Amino acid sequence: MRRARRRLYRPRSGRVLDFLPSGNPLDKHPDHKSRPFIQALDEGKFKLLEFNAKYGSSFSIGEKVIFMPLDQRLLNKYYLIAYEDLTKVAQDALLDVLMQMINEMEKMFVQFFNIAEPITLRLHAIELLPGIGKRHLQQILQARKQKPFESFEDLEKRGGLKNPLKVIAERIVKEIQGGEKYYLFAEPPPDSRGLYLNYMARLRALASVDKGSASESGSEAQ
Repeated sequence: MRRARRRLYRPRSGRVLDFLPSGNPLDKHPDHKSRPFIQALDEGKFKLLEFNAKYGSSFSIGEKVIFMPLDQRLLNKYYLIAYEDLTKVAQDALLDVLMQMINEMEKMFVQFFNIAEPITLRLHAIELLPGIGKRHLQQILQARKQKPFESFEDLEKRGGLKNPLKVIAERIVKEIQGGEKYYLFAEPPPDSRGLYLNYMARLRALASVDKGSASESGSEAQ
């Protein structure tokens, strides 16, 4: 019986968290101790990466970088790293970079509050977000019954959720750090026993459907 071939993980795009043009003597990878590289956040599964960069290249924190096809400033070699491997600069930048990403994909992330479901009889997925208890959960569920949420502003007004953009970003940071029982957005570390709920796949699927519907409506209008 033939074994199914394991699909290799390959990031498509990411956001720069730190750029080290002269390398980092404290980095655990020998080729990064004196050669340029970036630390980045994968946009697909929120994995952390170190990508070898070319001499003379330049990157800014928060910049979007394409990995497929490969940005001309990068070399085709990368490592998956843990949160503890990030530089202090990268750790400090992570929350702001995530908030920037989420803000750009606001419509997609708002859908999480419209489709989130109970995980167990006593725990709802929305409760995993920082600062949300049973009473607040009920307010959000009641509001979405009346009408699906359409924006972060709508979430604040009807759902009573202050700064939903930051709340989502803080949850993703916790998942990237590891040690969680449930993972809503970020893929768990290889040694994790946490349950991966993979809401990002569902949100992206909904976004694709919405784009398709918009395209069809535009064609009919013409």
